[in-house]
Amino acid sequence: MKHLILVFILSTSTLHYGQKNEAISTIDFVQILNKNESEAVYYFQNNWKLLRETAIKKGYIHSFQVLETPYTEEAPFHMMLITTYENKEQYDLREAHFGELIKEMGGLKLMNEKKPNEFRNTIFSKEMIRHWD
Repeated sequence: MKHLILVFILSTSTLHYGQKNEAISTIDFVQILNKNESEAVYYFQNNWKLLRETAIKKGYIHSFQVLETPYTEEAPFHMMLITTYENKEQYDLREAHFGELIKEMGGLKLMNEKKPNEFRNTIFSKEMIRHWD
């Protein structure tokens, strides 16, 4: 009987601690080009951030963060853009969902009619980042 109880305790504790967090994130490391800080800030506030705020309300994503960092030669980027999805299903539908949201808002909003590739460069993108419990 003691062995049976021990096996039960070990199996239930393993199930609890062995479960993986299902959240998945993406991180984009963004460099602002040609001193176009105003255009970049406008773009990220009126497009990237706004789209994610709406995506949270619709249940398309879990959360997001915009992080600003000093540009250095070792880390040649100004911002890190993080989007977190609750699970793989949300992650897999991300392109369709963001396409829908961009269409709903009538397209992207730009300052001084500059296209995104004129004021920002994603130097590195990391997909499918798993979270630990």
